[in-house]
Amino acid sequence: MRGAAAADAEVEPRYGWVVVWASFVALAVIFGVVYSFAAFFESFAGAFGASRAGVSLVFGLSGLLYFVLGAFGGMLADRFGPRVVTSAGMLCIAAALGAGSVAQSMLQLTLAYGIGLGIGVALVYTPAIGCVQPWFTRRRGLAAGIASAGIGAGTFGVPLLAAAAIAQWQWRGAMWALAAGVLVVGLGATLLLRRAPAAARRADGSVPGTPLVQALPSRSFIWLYAMCVLAAPAMFIPFAHLSAAARDLGIGDARAVGLVGLIGIGSLVGRFAIGAIADRIGRPRTLIGVQASLGLAMLLWLVAGGYPALAVFALWMGLSYGGIVSLMPALCMDLYGARAVSSIIGTLYTGAALGNIAGPWLAGRVFDAQGSYAPVIAGCAALSLLATLATWRALR
Repeated sequence: MRGAAAADAEVEPRYGWVVVWASFVALAVIFGVVYSFAAFFESFAGAFGASRAGVSLVFGLSGLLYFVLGAFGGMLADRFGPRVVTSAGMLCIAAALGAGSVAQSMLQLTLAYGIGLGIGVALVYTPAIGCVQPWFTRRRGLAAGIASAGIGAGTFGVPLLAAAAIAQWQWRGAMWALAAGVLVVGLGATLLLRRAPAAARRADGSVPGTPLVQALPSRSFIWLYAMCVLAAPAMFIPFAHLSAAARDLGIGDARAVGLVGLIGIGSLVGRFAIGAIADRIGRPRTLIGVQASLGLAMLLWLVAGGYPALAVFALWMGLSYGGIVSLMPALCMDLYGARAVSSIIGTLYTGAALGNIAGPWLAGRVFDAQGSYAPVIAGCAALSLLATLATWRALR
């Protein structure tokens, strides 16, 4: 299985770096929009008189869809190429933002914004990150890290822009502004994506690598899938609830929303640095380490009593999260080759779907019932430990 991705050292085409940076921008746009949810949280709750659990459901539903449908997006990209599929996704995201801006109830917001955004991200995320891997051999970890760093850049910058837009135009106008940015910046980036020569069909019509149906029952895939399931709550609950938890401690709105931006900074650093380190010391060993680091970061959140500790947590959590996300696609290429890499990545990401929707919703329910996030944070730390063990079993 591991030999499926083995390749002789070769010249890595220069256009591969165009694909890397186009993927960076595309991912920055889509996840900037996704994690701008923190900036809209209070506006949604106030406009529709919704509980924290009810508002969190919008975020969770969009995450559920882009993780579950990511496998479908990967299959479409493997068949039709990344440019067409990702561009369709950007159009879908812009439409979802426009429709959400005119919602008159939480149900309408959930259907328009939650579902539309989830489908659009599914069509961009897996195809964009998956198309980078076949362009590289020696520097695959670095390339994957740079491309996925777009998620961190978007997480840092776009929520702050969204907060400023809300202050200027209210939340409905801010959603229209985000839609315009998606059409101009996001669509411009996806039009540059191209299938790598290594992923092109041979003369006999085949593509080198492991088919999806053969990868699914393998030991490595099963344990990697378990890792995705177990790690998801700790990776996504902070994005939905960290700002709200900070406000509960008396921290102002700007600094509370800015904590999500600090996660983005940590993630940005993690993707650049950890990808390059992994190329030197080994991607399996590095993934196990950053998975353990995520669990330790949760313990800091558990005892944090003010802004300084929350800021350190946000940076640490982002660093660990960014390392995990940047290494997964490169490892899939290492293990399974180019033939179905987008489909395999997308299928693995479905493992995060349950944690993405249930985690933020459950955290909101626990807070509404007990007035504290402590039980949820402790649970995230325990699940991260189990995820670390699953990673070790997959890659040992």
